[in-house]
Amino acid sequence: MIDSYRHKGMRKQLVSELEQKGIKDKRVLEAIMNVPRHFFLDAVFTEQAYSNMAFQIGAGQTISHPYTVAFQTELLELKKGDKVLEIGTGSGFQTSILCEMGAKVFSIERQRELYLKANQIVPKLGYPAKLKFGDGYIGWPSFAPFDKIIVTCGAPYIPDELVSQLKPNGRLVIPIGAGKDQEMLLIVKEEDGSITKSQLGVFSFVPMLKETAK
Repeated sequence: MIDSYRHKGMRKQLVSELEQKGIKDKRVLEAIMNVPRHFFLDAVFTEQAYSNMAFQIGAGQTISHPYTVAFQTELLELKKGDKVLEIGTGSGFQTSILCEMGAKVFSIERQRELYLKANQIVPKLGYPAKLKFGDGYIGWPSFAPFDKIIVTCGAPYIPDELVSQLKPNGRLVIPIGAGKDQEMLLIVKEEDGSITKSQLGVFSFVPMLKETAK
């Protein structure tokens, strides 16, 4: 895997574009700058890796637009050392961004093909995320509770299990909607266990599927 000066130059342009689109968290932008997105794509897409586009990554899934990755990550308000549950490992790019920002990441992927690929590349980049092949709807109870939870696929509803695995004052970022488009929700769990919801725009994700793929 080669990360050339040219690749870094393209990342710098991408970071500038994300700033223009409204991403303000400097740590998010630094992570986007430091994680080579082209490592997570087939070689044929290397030239387009730093455009604000989604790409197919196999098993009918996509790697999200860099803006979407940055937007969701910014909503988490990550602190170094936060324990983060990610639902939808996908290519491992979002996982690596979270690790780059100092989070302790626990990530679940329901497509075995993608789980196996991510299980190769994420450790190769030096990120110590815990990856699991399984059903994201049930979360990861054995490692709960989590400071933050991020869902990177479109869910038809908010899974109760994920809310229950969130710490008080924790934040859950999840796109909700069963159709082509989803509403991005930020859910904050209060000290008393109640939740507040904020709607933060329309995005498009692949669906979050319940049954674990074989």
